[in-house]
Amino acid sequence: MKYGYVADAVFLQRPNRFIAQVLLHGQEETVHVKNTGRCKELLVPGAKVYLEKGKNPARKTAWDLIAVEKGERLINMDSQLPNKVAEEWLVQGGFGHFSQLFREQTWGASRLDFCLKDSHRIKYVEVKGVTLEEGGRVYFPDAPTARGVKHLEELTRIRQEGMEAAVLFVVQMDGVTAFSPNDATDPAFGDALRRAKDAGVEIAAIDCLVRPEEVTPGQRVPVIL
Repeated sequence: MKYGYVADAVFLQRPNRFIAQVLLHGQEETVHVKNTGRCKELLVPGAKVYLEKGKNPARKTAWDLIAVEKGERLINMDSQLPNKVAEEWLVQGGFGHFSQLFREQTWGASRLDFCLKDSHRIKYVEVKGVTLEEGGRVYFPDAPTARGVKHLEELTRIRQEGMEAAVLFVVQMDGVTAFSPNDATDPAFGDALRRAKDAGVEIAAIDCLVRPEEVTPGQRVPVIL
């Protein structure tokens, strides 16, 4: 996954979920934030952030905020990135060889991110992006997510009907030690994730090699439930 023209800036404040004020080239600029999550531990005044220049000159904001430095760690926070990285990883055989890959497939009451098919196998995959890191371990979610619980319940039903199912957590940074559900913030999601695993849903996490201008799939991350 490659970005276009990228510039660094200093984060000032976030008036709402969609925009931020940054200091860019010595001038205060309003930019679009490509992640509507809380990200309070990332977007702190004075943090170094990275912006991608927008391609639509008619847009109100000329730049998108895509990454932030947290200490010595560079974290991508573009919510559109996980699916793109996941697709690269899946095509490379992350879950084994499948001859066909379909995006955004409806099953039950949910739209799941991918469906992999081969002559003898069907595997549904839901992708979640992870940006919350504490002490080298990463967690999901950073806020309660009823939608995430619903996706896990759908994957569980898929598995019960004899097809394969998986949830893939794309960690938008590298150098982490493990992934766990964020039970302190959303115990319902953690419970649903454990039920899904008990039902045979595959739980996987991968990290990413993050540069300001490019992000590529990395290695498997241990999952601790």
